[in-house]
Amino acid sequence: MKTIATALILGFSFACATVGKNFDATGLSWLKDGETTKAQVLEKLGPPWRVGSDAGYLTWTYGYYEYRAFSDSNSKDLVLHFLADGKLKSYTLNTSFPEEREKLDPSLATRAPGG
Repeated sequence: MKTIATALILGFSFACATVGKNFDATGLSWLKDGETTKAQVLEKLGPPWRVGSDAGYLTWTYGYYEYRAFSDSNSKDLVLHFLADGKLKSYTLNTSFPEEREKLDPSLATRAPGG
């Protein structure tokens, strides 16, 4: 019986996983195109999860992912594009977390993702 209980506990503990560092997707008003610097982003969000390039512009990506075996998984990505002088060119944010989706677009308050 103890073996079964241990197996169940282990099974449920592996049914959920998170990757990345969480951030408030609705609290990014401090990001200003042409003004915000890489140093300011590092101060607020820490080091990026991924670094890349998009059409010659440096990109930093911040991501947070919650995977669940028995319910909906959620994710969010923030991709920052920087100019050569280190200032923010633009950014893209996507989230599937219901509370953030509703704050970003209130018309989605009664709709489930994919619906």
